[in-house]
Amino acid sequence: MHFFTILYDKHFFLTRGGQGAIPACIQEKIDSVLAGPVWNPPATITKYSYDDKTTYLFSSNCCDQFNSLYDESCNHICAPSGGFTGRGDGRCVNFQRDATFLGKVWVDTRSRGK
Repeated sequence: MHFFTILYDKHFFLTRGGQGAIPACIQEKIDSVLAGPVWNPPATITKYSYDDKTTYLFSSNCCDQFNSLYDESCNHICAPSGGFTGRGDGRCVNFQRDATFLGKVWVDTRSRGK
């Protein structure tokens, strides 16, 4: 009989797609979202290659708010989408054209009642 021990370190969480580890600061942002009420729509994080960097796009927690883009060190780069116009903050106008989608990193699957 084999026994497997699964060790979970929240600072080294592998993504489902096998695309590597989530940086510790990104995991901390996830933990922060999970500590609060469920967003509407639910929080999502997607991974992109942009300007030769791995980046993480966070959805906003409500309508007409910016969707923020961070690098692997959690430095805020810009908001390529969201806001009243849906076009972001104007600092990454070429994001839609130049970014390469690498996968979905995380989706908050909690139900609204929690």
